[in-house]
Amino acid sequence: MSLFKKLLQSFNTINIVVGKAVSWLVLIMVGIVFSVVVMRYVFSTGRIWVQELVLWMHAAVFLLSAAYTLSEDSHVRVDVFFRQWSLKTQSRINLIGSALCLCPVSLFLVFGSLDYVASSWELKEASKDAGGLVYPLIPLLKTMIPVCGAMLFFQALFIGHRSIQEIQND
Repeated sequence: MSLFKKLLQSFNTINIVVGKAVSWLVLIMVGIVFSVVVMRYVFSTGRIWVQELVLWMHAAVFLLSAAYTLSEDSHVRVDVFFRQWSLKTQSRINLIGSALCLCPVSLFLVFGSLDYVASSWELKEASKDAGGLVYPLIPLLKTMIPVCGAMLFFQALFIGHRSIQEIQND
């Protein structure tokens, strides 16, 4: 197995591990939302930072599980024709989609968000709401944007490489 293939397999494994780990945040979010509702309607109290935490956990689930969803082929796809095509044709579509769509969009996500994330760290950004999330949680959470882009990029490379192999083997 080549070094390149081993690296791609490693990135695929990382995406799977991160996706499965982040999926537990959904269960934690349910518990937190339940406690927010109980605190508000039973005890007439609430905490802004807890509500913001749920919002940011939702963002984390979305951003950090996107590459995992792609690795499991569970993403949204217009599948009217795709499922009826041969494996070779499906592989060609996946290769073209990865090279022309996913790779550029992923790189744009990484490089387009770097200034946004860097300024958040420079400003030591915290919640604008009194009692909201404190520094460094906001910059840390915003850092997930380029991380998501990088994870998607490497998953696109993995899919592209796998597609090339499937085209050659058919």
